[in-house]
Amino acid sequence: MSVPRFAVIGHPVSHSLSPRIHAAFSHQTGITMDYGTLDAAPTDLAAALERFHRDGGAGANVTMPHKRAAAALCESLADRAERSGVVNTLVRTATGWRGDNTDGLGLVRDLTDRHSQDLRGRRVLLIGAGGAAHGVAPALLDAGISDLFIVNRTESRTDALADALGEPARVHPRYFKDLDTLGSFDLIINATSIGHDADGSELPLPGSLIRRRCDVVDLAYGEAAIGFLAWARASGADRLIDGLGMLVEQAAESFELWHGVHPDTDAIHDELRAEYPIGSIGR
Repeated sequence: MSVPRFAVIGHPVSHSLSPRIHAAFSHQTGITMDYGTLDAAPTDLAAALERFHRDGGAGANVTMPHKRAAAALCESLADRAERSGVVNTLVRTATGWRGDNTDGLGLVRDLTDRHSQDLRGRRVLLIGAGGAAHGVAPALLDAGISDLFIVNRTESRTDALADALGEPARVHPRYFKDLDTLGSFDLIINATSIGHDADGSELPLPGSLIRRRCDVVDLAYGEAAIGFLAWARASGADRLIDGLGMLVEQAAESFELWHGVHPDTDAIHDELRAEYPIGSIGR
């Protein structure tokens, strides 16, 4: 019997930690799988997925820049993918690809289980309105936050995400020009590349956004997250969290969708954290 094939598809994708994470899950659970990378340009996504299926592809993770386009190629969508409009997990069925999104649940699991956060009643600022923001916003609302303010450089995308979420009493689209007037937040999440090429000293963000005991998350990890989190630390943030835990947790959710088993995430998270420390951002 052939080993089922899985992959992470993106462009570029060679840097992805997903093969390593899923190899750890495979070893831990005793489930045999072939998991690799699949680099596909945006114009080749549909053809690449079809070739992958013909070659035995049973499921895939989807990363940038394909999350929205992959949703359009699916024969069916899980409820959370329908709500978010983006897909990060594909499951092959008898009739085509079924799309799901585990990013939001992965973030919430990391915040609540690993970092002991209570999200209920928190006032949250989400910076960004692209695929990553679409993926996490519904799960944040489901976790019980009181208000979600969304800001993005492109105002039409801010409005589109707010409209898609369909909760005008809790979801508030705002724009970068409004940042000085928004007040302060309990939780700030960066779902953009802001700060990824800087040291945090000249970011276009006012420190007034951070209230006492505010926690700040960058969905990136490693060096990419240092600039934004350094700004947060200098502005008085209480806890700094990067996207490494979310990456591991969303992978575990995908693994369960494919195999019906939820792996333990602590060992591979700790192994990767030793290589991608967040402690280098000083207080």
